[in-house]
Amino acid sequence: MKTAPPEPSTCIARGEQLRQALESAGWRFTRQRAAVFDYLSSVESHPTAEEVYDAVRRRLPRISLATVYKALEALVECRLADKLTANEGPARYDCHSEAHYHLRCLKTGEVRDLPTRFDPQLLEKLQPGLLEEMRRQGFQVTGYRLEVVGEFEKR
Repeated sequence: MKTAPPEPSTCIARGEQLRQALESAGWRFTRQRAAVFDYLSSVESHPTAEEVYDAVRRRLPRISLATVYKALEALVECRLADKLTANEGPARYDCHSEAHYHLRCLKTGEVRDLPTRFDPQLLEKLQPGLLEEMRRQGFQVTGYRLEVVGEFEKR
């Protein structure tokens, strides 16, 4: 399920956000990077680089897979996207900026958002005192990720 296209003022604001983020990280703003960012922002799925390439090529037929990989690298470096990796299969990319959890299918590698609200206190709820114990060991928690693994039924 895709979201509705953003209003023009939102596109301009997002374009400026992208330009500023890229330039502050030392990357140039290009229409190819903008197209990759626009696609990632418009889908609820977590596509692979090849899936991004297939989708963006409809809009920019001359874009190369290498350019898509470079654009994804820039977006990850700018913190506008996350690269989701697993032991097997290709990396997937997520442009949803709000904190959330994931479901990963072990058969297909598909990744979806877990439909539940993010809980910033989850680690302390799992084991009271856990964060304090990590601090005593010299480890400062700056965030966490949760991925539930299993298999999606065929539809």
